[in-house]
Amino acid sequence: MSERPLTIWLVAGEESGDQLGAKLIRSLRAVSGSPLALSGVGGDAMAAEGMASLFPLEDVAVIGYLAVAARIRLLMRRIRQTVRACVAARPDVLVIIDSPGFTHAVASRVRRQLPDLAVVDYVSPSVWAWRPWRAKTMRGYIDHVLALLPFEPDAHRRLGGPACTYVGHPLIERLGELRPGPAEIAARQAPEPVLAVLPGSRRTEIERLMPIFGATLAALRAQGHAFTVELPAVARHRALVARLAAAWTVPARLVDGEADKLATFRRARAALAASGTVTLELALSGVPMAVAYQVPKIEEVIVRRLIQVPTIVLPNLILGENAIPELIQAECTPERLAAALGPLLPDGPARAAQEAALARLDATMRLPDGDDPSRSAARIVLAAAGRRAVTAP
Repeated sequence: MSERPLTIWLVAGEESGDQLGAKLIRSLRAVSGSPLALSGVGGDAMAAEGMASLFPLEDVAVIGYLAVAARIRLLMRRIRQTVRACVAARPDVLVIIDSPGFTHAVASRVRRQLPDLAVVDYVSPSVWAWRPWRAKTMRGYIDHVLALLPFEPDAHRRLGGPACTYVGHPLIERLGELRPGPAEIAARQAPEPVLAVLPGSRRTEIERLMPIFGATLAALRAQGHAFTVELPAVARHRALVARLAAAWTVPARLVDGEADKLATFRRARAALAASGTVTLELALSGVPMAVAYQVPKIEEVIVRRLIQVPTIVLPNLILGENAIPELIQAECTPERLAAALGPLLPDGPARAAQEAALARLDATMRLPDGDDPSRSAARIVLAAAGRRAVTAP
């Protein structure tokens, strides 16, 4: 008699979660001794791994208070649909992936109807940064949190949250793509080196930051700095980025695709970036940077009342020091950004200090057993489902 497939429900809420979910599915297959039956909510990457989504991921991939309010009816309908389907399936384990506004709403409702179902949360909400009471609340419907940042297990213990294990950030698996080779290291010393400019991946970020970044580049040129600009653009917003860059007085070369973006990072002398995961990519590539961010005034009022950390830059949080300058809200001006970025272009104390801090990231983020993040996550998911993982070749 053949073994019953292990039924795993996975629920992602945006593109980054879809990518994590796809890697997790591959690792589940690699380390599990059982056939798998996969269902849930995901995007193209998870579909490529054999999981059909209940509905298009775009229906729930909404960021920001104002955007959520505008689509609240559709979001609530998709939450109810997901809960009904999961409860009807009665899986061995439910894995929610990031996007807590959507995925936690699903998990808490499923737990009320299936109290014995194991629930694993892949990517901890930022309880260490704001709304810390969420950690204790999560214990009511989440059994295990898989953390991407090394300080998060301590944060959950301190705040009374669920069991939490650091499984490693997925970027650890890509160090070979991020690290410069000899020719790229030499390119960083060129008379007119590459300055990477990253205005974000969301339309609102791009529209807000591109004019500021263009004026920052003009200010740097006025200070006498020589550089060339490379501007990676996500495919869905390339036309917008190109249109806004055309208004800059400093020309920029648009960079398409993930591989070319990483090639830009490997040869970049410095970077001007919007806050987000890209700052960790740049940091692991050893690229000194200045970080900027702005949100609408109404969101600023809400966030400033809730945020409880001294920095919003991921490498700073991991290092436990504000090694990377960040200019947010009213401080996010061309003059201040140029003043922060200018000292990072030539050799000097500011550049050397940031390079030394970035070099410490490896030891902080490395997993003790040398495992890779997705396999580490897969083993915990299988344990939660009551199946023992087998050692994969």
